[in-house]
Amino acid sequence: MSQIEAVDVEISVVLGRSVLPMQQLLRMGRGAVIPLDASEKDEVWILANNHPVARGEIEIRDDRIAITVTRPADVYDFMAGAA
Repeated sequence: MSQIEAVDVEISVVLGRSVLPMQQLLRMGRGAVIPLDASEKDEVWILANNHPVARGEIEIRDDRIAITVTRPADVYDFMAGAA
């Protein structure tokens, strides 16, 4: 196995953000809905090991959800909380 194949990378997608008081968060149970600051047409953030690497769009195909990469990420926009 080459060294590249041995590197673990965690990919995550940020759909939106929300600010909640800790008390409200602790009262939430299974199935709770958290309102986000994004709409369904907004670009999402694609993170690699919690570092923004790209922006993308959500696509729904049959029963699956996919993310299409649209452009590189701007780290400064991510830190500023840009949509």
